[in-house]
Amino acid sequence: MGNKYRIAAILLVVLFSACNEAAKKTAPVVKVEIPKVPEVKEIVEFGFKLNDYIVKRDTIKSGDSFGHILGRNNVGYSTIHNIVESAKNTFDIRSLQLGKPYTLLCAKDSLETPECFIYQPNLEDYVVIDFKDSIQTYADKKPINYIEKSATGVINSSISETLEEQGLSPRLAFKLADEIYAWTIDFRRLQKGDRFKVIYTDKYIDDSIYTGVHNIKAAYFEHNSEPFYAFAFETDAEKGIVDYFNEDAKNLRRAFLKAPVQFSRISSRYNLKRRIAVYGYKLRPHKGTDFAAPIGTPIMATANGTVTKSERRGGNGNYVKIRHNATYETQYLHMRKRNVRVGDYVKQGDVIGWVGMTGNTGGPHVCYRFWVNGKQVDPFKQKLPQAQSISDSLKIEYLEFIKPIKEQLDDIPFEVKPELIEEPERETVRQSSQNLIS
Repeated sequence: MGNKYRIAAILLVVLFSACNEAAKKTAPVVKVEIPKVPEVKEIVEFGFKLNDYIVKRDTIKSGDSFGHILGRNNVGYSTIHNIVESAKNTFDIRSLQLGKPYTLLCAKDSLETPECFIYQPNLEDYVVIDFKDSIQTYADKKPINYIEKSATGVINSSISETLEEQGLSPRLAFKLADEIYAWTIDFRRLQKGDRFKVIYTDKYIDDSIYTGVHNIKAAYFEHNSEPFYAFAFETDAEKGIVDYFNEDAKNLRRAFLKAPVQFSRISSRYNLKRRIAVYGYKLRPHKGTDFAAPIGTPIMATANGTVTKSERRGGNGNYVKIRHNATYETQYLHMRKRNVRVGDYVKQGDVIGWVGMTGNTGGPHVCYRFWVNGKQVDPFKQKLPQAQSISDSLKIEYLEFIKPIKEQLDDIPFEVKPELIEEPERETVRQSSQNLIS
């Protein structure tokens, strides 16, 4: 009996092995893929690895203060006091402005304890108050990238419309019309078929935030078949003065802007014989020119110069006075807020304040006053000087400097709109196209 059991056991083992081999040959092979853990992208901003923190972003609300913001985020009063005392020599925490963004970097703990406060007064600048270990306060800027571009256009109705059709910034039209060609081309009287080329620089923050046209390197405008070149050139490196000159080194600018505000109207002219009903028609000379504009409109320096007064006084309200040279001075009254201090050097077009209603005024405007040799005069009756010409010592340098830029500008082809081609010329174009096709 023992042998029979042994034989049967051996047969079972052989049979099981055979079945197992058959199953291996017939059963499909199933591959199990282990899912990959997605790679976490490292995010760096303000010089910090944001992945290491719980990031809270918000804007300054009405009633907010530095202490209130930290207090409602579980920071004790004594700690807040120490931070404020340590930071005050670097940053005035009272200067937080309504609507400006801030970021809290918090620890990944149960309380989400703040370790760093970052305030952004504008898109480019930021202030860091780091209190993780010791307290450090410093200001910095986001990375800036400038990209050179070019554009061309043929005028059909206006330069703004031409740029808009190409998806280009309206700031480009403003710079061409108001900063470069304001004294040589009347952009209200452009002709159909006028055309332009421009080499300019766009500004980006963090490679992603587009902040608009930074500057124009060179331009060519053909108006009534007459060419107008313009090249940017720094004439004073110490003061950072950049002017636009043509191909013969002639300055395209005048010494003074026509008005200290844009898109305004003259509400009251210089008038030494003015009488006002409110004052019983008594003689009240008006020695300024009033430009009416909405509150908050930027007020610009009409020429380069040094600020000699920036204060609030009596009927003038908030005002700024600028000495331009030994002959000329200008003054700007009734500002809502001033943007310069005594001793500041300003360039033509710099914003020195904003239109308001401070002092004696019946409505929002800037009273623009003009002095020649210490006497107030009507600026519209003065034969104002041209802007300073390029010096002889710089002229040779300038002509060499613009050579490659002019070649670059001349090599940019114009894009001609079909609707601007005359009918006989269009027929020729059609025939040429047919010949190419055939």
